[in-house]
Amino acid sequence: MHLNYLFNFEEKRTVIKIGLVGLGHLGKIHLKNLLELSHLFEVKAVFDEDNSIRHEISNLYNVPEVGSYQELLEMCEAIIIVTPTVSHFELAVEAIKRRLPVFVEKPMVETMDEAKRLVSLIDEAGVHVQVGHVERFNPAFLAAQNHLDSPMFIETHRLAQFNPRGTDVPVVLDLMIHDIDIVLSVVKSRVKKISASGVSIVSDSHDIANARIEFENGCVANLTSSRLSLKNMRKSRFFQKDAYISVDFLNKELEVVRMENIHGEPDPFDIILDISKDNSRKKIWIEKPELLQSNAILHELMEFHNSIANNKAPIVNHHAGYDAMEVALEILSLMN
Repeated sequence: MHLNYLFNFEEKRTVIKIGLVGLGHLGKIHLKNLLELSHLFEVKAVFDEDNSIRHEISNLYNVPEVGSYQELLEMCEAIIIVTPTVSHFELAVEAIKRRLPVFVEKPMVETMDEAKRLVSLIDEAGVHVQVGHVERFNPAFLAAQNHLDSPMFIETHRLAQFNPRGTDVPVVLDLMIHDIDIVLSVVKSRVKKISASGVSIVSDSHDIANARIEFENGCVANLTSSRLSLKNMRKSRFFQKDAYISVDFLNKELEVVRMENIHGEPDPFDIILDISKDNSRKKIWIEKPELLQSNAILHELMEFHNSIANNKAPIVNHHAGYDAMEVALEILSLMN
């Protein structure tokens, strides 16, 4: 299923020779999607430091493997990095020095020092780098963008049942960073103040976190993340003048509640709200649009191809990755 009308994809069918490094859970998902996009990408080879995993994946998906990252770089036109965060910086630097476009999973790197150095190197090299903030491509969020107009209060909940995978990093970098990126993409204003708290329950890093972000334009975002929930939830609520927009990232659902002035006599089935002393009334519209369901990872990879083939910055470029990291690490510093 193609979403050209959403992303303005151009129909360039340039097949890009791609290399994938990192064959864990998410790496395998990327590989499956790359193979589905065979009209856009040719998987030249895969690499993982774990020889047994590399052999297994190579045989399972019938793709070539290489014994070193340097060998992968030499045979590819672009690189996808899906390794633990601690290795992102070193791997990305090697690719960028060769002026290869890079797709790197979130968070972009581990520290702000690495982020600053990497952004400088990317800008100097003039290559396209995309960061894997996949929720930007969630169909519910894409549909919501037509309704979002200067929200002044945002509330997000990203709750997950416990899974040992990912507990090597704080919940802010594991889960909350998705919502940080979404909020920063919606609120077109500088961050004014951040306050935060978090606790460690079962791991050595924070498992539950809450952050309040105040922006210079007056918008406030309240973000909560937990990896110790009894049920999974990924929901954001946006409140703006005469409207409330609820985005369910998990179930890919959108709900829009909008108030409009009444002109003439309302329909007897309308929901009417009396809001002032002068007897003015508003009508409440509740809309749950049917969404075009889509594979968000597939389409972020299509966006990566689009940026390379048409020499244009990806939607979630390295500056977006830097901004999300900057806020995430500030939140972490306030919890320590």
